[in-house]
Amino acid sequence: MTTTGGKGARAWTAGAAAAALTLSACGGGATGDGGGETVTYWLWDANQQPAYQECADDFEAAHPDIDIEIEQRGWDNYWTALALGFVSESAPDVFTDHLSHYPEYVTRDLLLPLDEFVERDDVPLDIYEEGLADLWIGEDGRRYGLPKDWDTVAHFYNADMTEEAGITEEELSSLTWNPEDGGTYEDVIARLTVDASGVRGDEPGFDKNNVRTYGLWLEMGPSYNHGQAQWSMYAAANGWEATDRNPWGSEFNYDDPAFQDTIAWWHSLIDKGYMPSLAAQEGLLSPDQLAAGNAAMIMNGSWMTSTIFAYEDLNAGLAPTPIGPTGERASMFNGLADSIWAGTDSPEASWEWVKYLASPACQRVVGEHHVVFPAITEAWEIARQRFAKDGIDVTPFTDHVENGTTFLFPITDHAGDIGSLMVPALESVMSGQAPVDSLTEVNEEVNSLFR
Repeated sequence: MTTTGGKGARAWTAGAAAAALTLSACGGGATGDGGGETVTYWLWDANQQPAYQECADDFEAAHPDIDIEIEQRGWDNYWTALALGFVSESAPDVFTDHLSHYPEYVTRDLLLPLDEFVERDDVPLDIYEEGLADLWIGEDGRRYGLPKDWDTVAHFYNADMTEEAGITEEELSSLTWNPEDGGTYEDVIARLTVDASGVRGDEPGFDKNNVRTYGLWLEMGPSYNHGQAQWSMYAAANGWEATDRNPWGSEFNYDDPAFQDTIAWWHSLIDKGYMPSLAAQEGLLSPDQLAAGNAAMIMNGSWMTSTIFAYEDLNAGLAPTPIGPTGERASMFNGLADSIWAGTDSPEASWEWVKYLASPACQRVVGEHHVVFPAITEAWEIARQRFAKDGIDVTPFTDHVENGTTFLFPITDHAGDIGSLMVPALESVMSGQAPVDSLTEVNEEVNSLFR
């Protein structure tokens, strides 16, 4: 294979892919039936590795001439290592892919289209939760991944703290929010905030400059995921849509008052002392702060459920996102997939592994491990049942899917450039160094990327 000029990775063209399929159909080429191949597979969540290792063991038993080599890297290092792999032509054959990255990979011809494989093997695409399979169809109309799981967001809270504050589960499940005064949602956040003297945020004498426990924890990392677990659920419940269309929008709406009013309210929690400052939260993970008693409530994704409920000395609870001005709750609906590197020397074996990862057999195993919700409906139902056996009611996550209160992760080109613009812009607003309407100018810069 040749190196694509200026792209630093071996590119599989559609013709090369077709040739590989033809060889496979004729019994030639290095396939799982006689090639004795090793397929490398990367993922970033160590908590999921046992489930996928079990899938790999089952797969190898059925495909004795294919070995699956799983490598796990933390989120912060994963994408850098993957980029280096593309450049050095040593990327994994198969890897867990994210919606914020795959458009760029498609543009650079780094992913192997799966359409001919899917059609040849008659792979059913209607077994996945609605919309998940469509997320992985590129702007060119070709498929670049098969679904593996889905996630939504909700509140994790310290149940001992809510009880002490006199806040019931019923109250937490029916909170309303608006960007003007924060509604009953802000009332609860204020009530859960406690200063060093034991005075609550809704009581006279509260010292906002000396807080012991924040009602809500701010977490803003260096990566930009469109505010998935930070602000997107509020903005969407306020009627905001990120782009002119999704997927493959080309006009962002960061100048929309529905968005800017949301961010202004979010920042006001810092000014009131209900949420830590941008500087105070840097480098700290919200689940750890919840477990340490530094926060009474956090917003996070369903993928963190097992981790948070496993903390010792934390009596954790789950509550849904608040009901916004639209009259509904909202949560981003994100779904991961497994993709094949276009430079793989083992396209057929890699496809067999991807096909198995997306199959009911493997996804049922993932459901049994119940770290995440698998993409196949029957498999995530298994996960829900297993969570219930552990005493964890995951309804705040699953209701979004069953009630249709989700919105899709914005899928567009220029994801990296958008992040480079939006991360410092939001940091400036959240640190008080820039007004919220400064995001209008940034919106123009973002949209100029598409012109």
